[in-house]
Amino acid sequence: MNSPTRRGMLRGFSLGSWLSLLPLSRSAEAARPAPASVLKELGIRPILNFRGTHTTLGASKPWPDLQAQAAEITRHYVSLAELQDAIGQRLAALIGSEDAFVTSGAAGAITLGTCACLTGEDPAKIRRLPDLTGMKTEVIIMKAHRNGYDHAVRNTGVRIVEPETREQFVQALGEQTAMVYFLGAQSGDHDVMEPLPLEDMLPLTKRAGVPVMVDAANMLPPWDNLRKLAAMGVDLICSSGGKHMRGPQSAGILAGPRALIRAARLNSSPSADSLGRPMKVGREEIVECWLAAERYAKLDFAALDRVCQAQAAYLAAELRKIPGLRISFAPHDRARRVHRVVAEWDESALGLTAAECEKQLLDGDPRIAVLRPQGRGLTFTVFMNDAGDEKHAARRMREIFAEARRRG
Repeated sequence: MNSPTRRGMLRGFSLGSWLSLLPLSRSAEAARPAPASVLKELGIRPILNFRGTHTTLGASKPWPDLQAQAAEITRHYVSLAELQDAIGQRLAALIGSEDAFVTSGAAGAITLGTCACLTGEDPAKIRRLPDLTGMKTEVIIMKAHRNGYDHAVRNTGVRIVEPETREQFVQALGEQTAMVYFLGAQSGDHDVMEPLPLEDMLPLTKRAGVPVMVDAANMLPPWDNLRKLAAMGVDLICSSGGKHMRGPQSAGILAGPRALIRAARLNSSPSADSLGRPMKVGREEIVECWLAAERYAKLDFAALDRVCQAQAAYLAAELRKIPGLRISFAPHDRARRVHRVVAEWDESALGLTAAECEKQLLDGDPRIAVLRPQGRGLTFTVFMNDAGDEKHAARRMREIFAEARRRG
């Protein structure tokens, strides 16, 4: 027996059928008042974030008035193609690229950019993905740039080629190379080797006719980092619309030449027969991402950095007062300044492991999330914190270590 299709089920409903549902929903809505606090209703306690712009914690707090500014778009039907056209041109002007469009996060931008390099605007190839018959089959990623997020490249069906040196990179460029993926930056990437800098890579790829995509999700702040990539001639730039930009967490930006952006859009929602159909972005997210970018591009990033630096300095000074703690600062990332306070101690002498301390911070009041790098104690990433967060973190550490000394 054939199962009913979605369209078939919808045809079975008359207007009267739909209207008959409305009184029930309205009465149910009226019977249950909205909770004063959604978090309290759900029994969830908020967290002070000293991990950084991690998706698992919500990444960032969107601008408070963002949804209100974008509210008009929710009251109207619009052509998504026209909306992406108009906003794409505004985003492109901010970045310095030929075109751009809003995607489902930076990972969505990476996948759709890869699709564009594989299919162009060929509808048969777009329908065929991830079957690469008749297409190029390889993407180059330097071994030092491999990361879990490059699954967004691999899910198109390509084979990853991972050279380690400049010579190997040159040899890897061939007839089957569809694209090169370059990791712009990552948290704590001071230990990542840079065997082939981007400025040295681009002349090689231009001669070979191979587009380069830069994953710039962790290259903000400042906004100028995206402009610099465009000025260098990077073919595709992928960025998060949330995180430090404080737009919708589920939005991202793909910027580049018009032909590749057009191809990426054909591989995306609302195109029904495409690999990117599930990567849907609502009209609200599209508008909110653009509004956040307009605001973000005009910020005084030096002033923001001074605030973070002062918070980190206060936290470090307070932690140094705790007996037995060794306090240092982790190096900044390659592309941006992020202040990270590292606390280390002799776990056996104090009778407290880093894992136990991390758990107590997360279970305490307030809840505090930190990083626990392997073998390096705890790291407090001071980035986008509210004023006073650093005082709560210092107080909780004093309490935890005082209790450890009392027990031991």
